[in-house]
Amino acid sequence: MPTIVIPILAVVSVALIVYALMPGKDEEKDRVKRRMIGRKSTEDHVDLRRAPRQSMASKMVQKVAPIAVRPVMPKDTAEMSKLRQKLCSAGFRRENTTQTFLASKTLVAIAGLFAGILYAWMKGYSMSDGIGPVVCFTGLGFMAPNAWLSSVAKKRGEKIKHGLADTLDLMVVAVEAGLGLDAAIQRVSDELRNVHPELSEELQIAILETQMGIRRSEALDNLAQRTMVDELRAMVAMINQAERFGTSIAKALRNQSEALRTKRRQAAEERAQQCAVKLMLPLILFIFPAIFVVLAGPAALSFMESGI
Repeated sequence: MPTIVIPILAVVSVALIVYALMPGKDEEKDRVKRRMIGRKSTEDHVDLRRAPRQSMASKMVQKVAPIAVRPVMPKDTAEMSKLRQKLCSAGFRRENTTQTFLASKTLVAIAGLFAGILYAWMKGYSMSDGIGPVVCFTGLGFMAPNAWLSSVAKKRGEKIKHGLADTLDLMVVAVEAGLGLDAAIQRVSDELRNVHPELSEELQIAILETQMGIRRSEALDNLAQRTMVDELRAMVAMINQAERFGTSIAKALRNQSEALRTKRRQAAEERAQQCAVKLMLPLILFIFPAIFVVLAGPAALSFMESGI
């Protein structure tokens, strides 16, 4: 790699940072207009007081995000809705979450590009030999946010799944004590706030939707779609079916809780049975050769000394 590449990249990076920190045209026009009119309202003073609190990172994100989103913007509304659903399942529901995530893919890919160029320069590769590491680092940087989002969504789904059986037990107690289903969900979400915060947050959102006028069945369906947990979907379907046919909610919840605990115990037994198979590979590769050396080593040495 030519030695002039690193200074050029440094200059380009500094130029991008300076551009990100520069005020926009609309902000500059508003400032000039206020100066010409001479208005000194309390709102301007509040803005002046709040301006120093804005960090450099937030300014860079606000400036760079709209530009960085363009190369990776989904071309189909179905892909965009799928991305938003995955972000919701991971617990990210802010308005600018989708834009921030898409911008992070571009920025991390650019960081991977610079890392690949730096790696090739430090290794002393030529231009043709350095293309491979640069492309590899750039591709890893582009795919890293997707892998991170999938990991976060999976971990959050596991936490919701583990707290579902305890939630059903508490809901059975609340319903049998005389509370309605909405009040029971509200009480259970309050009780589980410190133990299972993820599930408590989802239940709170469902309660807020019902208070805003959405039907309970629709709010529970939205809960199942947000979390993307199969056990929670089964619970929602069971509750909606019990309400539709007029059966006992408490009995249905108790049966669902027992089924969840049985399924969890069966999954644990299945993982325990898989341990013997999974141990075969390290046994064959690492433990058996060491045992063979310990057992057959002295005999081999004695044969070598005796000349046999």
